[in-house]
Amino acid sequence: MLQIENYIAGQLVAPISGEYLHNVDPSIGEVYSYIPDSDERDVEQAVAAAKAAFPAWANSSTEERYTIISRLVSLIERDLESLAEAESKDQGKPVSLARTVDIPRAIANFRFYATAAMHTANESHDSIGQSAINYTLRQPVGVVGCISPWNLPFFFFLGKPAPAIAAGCTVVAKPSEVTPMTAYLLSKLCIEAGLPAGVLNIVHGLGQKVGSAIVSHPDVKAISFTGGTKTGEEIARTAAPLFKKLSLELGGKNPNIVFADCDYEEMLATTVRSSFSNQGEICLCGSRIFLERPIYEKFKCDFLERVSALRVGDPKLPDTNVGAIVSKQHFDKIMSYIDLAREEGGTILTGGASIERPGWFIEPTVIEGLSHDCRTNQEEIFGPVVTIMPFDTEEEVLGYANSVRYGLSATVWTENLSRAHRFAAKLESGIVWINCWLLRDLRTPFGGVKDSGVGREGGFEALKFFTEEKNVCIRI
Repeated sequence: MLQIENYIAGQLVAPISGEYLHNVDPSIGEVYSYIPDSDERDVEQAVAAAKAAFPAWANSSTEERYTIISRLVSLIERDLESLAEAESKDQGKPVSLARTVDIPRAIANFRFYATAAMHTANESHDSIGQSAINYTLRQPVGVVGCISPWNLPFFFFLGKPAPAIAAGCTVVAKPSEVTPMTAYLLSKLCIEAGLPAGVLNIVHGLGQKVGSAIVSHPDVKAISFTGGTKTGEEIARTAAPLFKKLSLELGGKNPNIVFADCDYEEMLATTVRSSFSNQGEICLCGSRIFLERPIYEKFKCDFLERVSALRVGDPKLPDTNVGAIVSKQHFDKIMSYIDLAREEGGTILTGGASIERPGWFIEPTVIEGLSHDCRTNQEEIFGPVVTIMPFDTEEEVLGYANSVRYGLSATVWTENLSRAHRFAAKLESGIVWINCWLLRDLRTPFGGVKDSGVGREGGFEALKFFTEEKNVCIRI
């Protein structure tokens, strides 16, 4: 059986411990490969390699970095099908989703950052009356740590090192131990592309061993993390006294607010997608659906019809809409929240049960009859579970939407332009979609507010994050 290897100093290497963890295919519930059970010794080697590679990589031109990154992007495009199959096998998502959305988006991100790094500009100020010019230099911060989640394994794993490498930093990266395969395949492509040794280092293993060692290492100058809010809190407690730069993209409990004047058919089709794509295991899914009362009953009828028609099953089949839950642990968590919803007085309108077959599958679940402030509507479930609830006034639904500790994204459906602008300004969310969902311009910043994190990971803001500013004042 395949043993995944770490990628350190340009080479594939076994973990120093010689120990491995199980990598399970969630669609059948069986081990299909082994993951390095790495520890602080492997991280130390990776940081040393990154530190040694940093001076040459930082001093290379953006055009040189672009050329190398472009070779890597071409290889990713060549192997798109195998990467999509690996992501599906690791995470349980339909392979069609990985093939048409996740891997292409990761490629687009990497290409964007390689290009954008060549077009950044530094500010200068002519200090009139003082005979001086002040200008700002942006220089790569050094060795950085990138820790990615399991729900969009390749997209997030590639998306974090991409701006760091393009900006001239070197990287020690940790993929989720739940979904390591695409990161392992990427390491092979890095070797084939001729990425200089030590520019990207990939250390597999558990968060409490590998992740903690990366965060606490004194030579790691910045941390970019996507994952749960609890883990983000622990990272912040460790990194803050060390004065590391931090970018934390954390949990979400996103509202989907539907007014009666919306484009109904467009809203309905998109809401099915924004509720259950990737088994609801996307931090941007709209898990709380609020509907203006005049359309509530119509929506409920139409929504349930479409949700009930979603095909749950083998991720490899082209007509599968909803695949497997990523792990038994996460499966149990989601099922416990469905039980909690019943205890809190909710009515299961459709779904609410597991599917009897190998692996871990849950029916797309729609719940009504819950208060906006119950635990089911306040806590992140991160699965194929949504609640629906009517509202009467803008003020009422705004209170519902903003009542949670999270503030990652929100969606508003209305044809009233004034209302759209008014709501976007008042919603406590890092991104607000009006009459759409998951449309992204890579030039714009991405991140949450409140307990959904700090920092911005998208667009030019990500390039800036991996640099430090230096002001130069010259008298003329």
